[in-house]
Amino acid sequence: MNKNKTIGELLDEARKKSGEPVLAGHDIMALERFGEDTRHMIVFDVLSHSSPVGDKGERMRLFLTDAGYKKALESQSRGECKILKHAKVFKGDIFYDKPKQEIR
Repeated sequence: MNKNKTIGELLDEARKKSGEPVLAGHDIMALERFGEDTRHMIVFDVLSHSSPVGDKGERMRLFLTDAGYKKALESQSRGECKILKHAKVFKGDIFYDKPKQEIR
C-alpha cells in the first residue's frame, strides 16, 4: 500500500480499475455519511427533468435520513428516479442490502 495516498485517492483508483462511472451527489467519504441521523445510502438514476435532485441522465449517490429515504421512494414511485442500490448506514458504516434471490 502506498503510504503517500489518502483513502479517497485509493478508492478513486479502485473505482477506475473496476470501470464504475463517477457518481454525482455525495462522495463515498462525504461528511453526510457520518451524520447522526444518516440511515441510508442510495445509488440511483435520474429519469426525469422533474426529479427534485440531479439532472436527467445522471447517476447519483446520496446519504439520507429516514425522511430523505422516504422522499426518494416517493420520487421513484412518480417515475422521477430509479433506485439501483440501497444500503443501511450506521455511524458511517455501510451495510449493503443482499441481492434478491432469483426464483426458479
